[in-house]
Amino acid sequence: MLVLGRTDRKIERTTIAPEAVPDELKRLNDALAATRQTLKGIHNRVAAAMGQTEAGIFEAHLLVLEDANLLGEVHKLIRVQNTDAVYAFHTVAEKFASALAAAEDDYLRERAADLRDIGGRVIDQLMGVSGEDVLSSLTEPCVVVAHDLSPSTTAQLNPRLVVGFATDQGGRTSHTAIMARKLGIPAVVGLGDITQRLHSGDYALLDGHGGILISAPTDQTLFAYGQLQERHVALAKKLRELRDQPAVTLDGQGVILAANIESPADLPAVRESGANGVGLFRTEFLFLNRHQIPDEEEQYAAYRQVTEGCAPDPVIIRTLDLGGDKMPAEISLNGEPNPFLGWRAIRISLTRRDLFRTQLRAILRASAHGTVKLLYPMISCVEELQAANALVEECKAELRQEGQAFAAKLEIGVMIEVPSAALVADHLARYCDFFSLGTNDLTGYTLAVDRLNERVAHLYAPTHPAIIKLIALTVEAARRHGRWVGVCGEMAGEPAMIPLLLGLGVTELSATPRSVPQVKFLLRRLKLNEARALATAVLECENAAEISAATHQLARAVAPDLFTVRD
Repeated sequence: MLVLGRTDRKIERTTIAPEAVPDELKRLNDALAATRQTLKGIHNRVAAAMGQTEAGIFEAHLLVLEDANLLGEVHKLIRVQNTDAVYAFHTVAEKFASALAAAEDDYLRERAADLRDIGGRVIDQLMGVSGEDVLSSLTEPCVVVAHDLSPSTTAQLNPRLVVGFATDQGGRTSHTAIMARKLGIPAVVGLGDITQRLHSGDYALLDGHGGILISAPTDQTLFAYGQLQERHVALAKKLRELRDQPAVTLDGQGVILAANIESPADLPAVRESGANGVGLFRTEFLFLNRHQIPDEEEQYAAYRQVTEGCAPDPVIIRTLDLGGDKMPAEISLNGEPNPFLGWRAIRISLTRRDLFRTQLRAILRASAHGTVKLLYPMISCVEELQAANALVEECKAELRQEGQAFAAKLEIGVMIEVPSAALVADHLARYCDFFSLGTNDLTGYTLAVDRLNERVAHLYAPTHPAIIKLIALTVEAARRHGRWVGVCGEMAGEPAMIPLLLGLGVTELSATPRSVPQVKFLLRRLKLNEARALATAVLECENAAEISAATHQLARAVAPDLFTVRD
């Protein structure tokens, strides 16, 4: 165990000469710029590894660095009181953070930690030090105990070395806890004074599921957790044995079970999981954290590597799905007021057709080396789909003229992730070959909920009757036109949701490689007629809790071992 405790810096006021004020302001601006660059890098890595929703945490952090009120007070201390930049920024940031921490609202209190995270990074830049040296120099796996871990630090933890952590501060809805869950790192936060009661080298038991840290556990406690560990090991063995088994229900219904990936580096995990190819290849990794867009050859090499690595299984390649404020500097727009509703995904591609053509040509060329399917993100109307398809045909004509090989028949799919797409699915199905439900965004857009905003996060409910009806509507429209429907959002990787999705008529599931074995485990113990009966029943339910309880009940009934371990 490694106990870090507090990392408070001793910051004392230094008076500067009036003529040194311009230099001090420049030093502050340089530190702010460097912090922005660091946070953008973290944002991009999180976006590529976890998705845009989780990366949104750091968009909010970046906005703090532009806060006119905060920066105005800092500038005033430097200009009027001749205060050095370190003390000025620390004083003002702590004033704002203390005000938030004193609020009765849990959401505002936890945003104080975010502000201190950002403030600490600016102070580190000004002082020329790093607050992450200890964690970055770890060489052996350990449990970290700290007074607090910032969201940006947590997002960069190496799960192979930090096998779990506990903190004095924080809560389950804090951004630090969200990052830990996404990374799969067991975490127990908000323990009060745990850093004062433990020392590096102490022996303790961290239960991330139960949310407790047991210091010097007794033999009886170790025995109980040992039995739990044995169940984990037994289940892991069963899951490994399923790797080469088909994803088929007890009554013989086959399901395509694929994996979501971020880059070619994920291919070994796909093969190890036993997935049937790639159901969602997020191409954003090629565009993030760089000043220029990747050219056709660079994209083609990456797409070909994944296509050949998965052959003969298919690969579904999604075209660029980024917000306009996250694009390379070459094509970014400043001042995007609302990226969630703004210039992003297919809207960027249809505006910047040079960018889109380059990507389409690279994908088409890769299709000559295996089974490639093309997927458009955030389609909201037939006109967008038709425009995208027209560009595909133009690119095909160019490649034919150049003598470049590509698959003669390329399936084209549409992401159903905004309500309008689900409502006009019957029309969209005439111009595409399949639908892929992005349940994360579909839930967020339909319910008008940002799940990272703890004030409304409780309203984020994938089992809301509206979401279930939109899924059913999409499946029915696809069935009328002979199209198939998959799910690539988080619901596809949650075993308890599988009975509901199958019952609604979904025939393809794509989850993270880590989730694939558990989904297959449940699929092979489920009967399709049970799932259909469940779907029929829940379509009459009035609230999300009823639907969630019903699908959980069936899932637990058919695969109790899976849920005993998970709970």
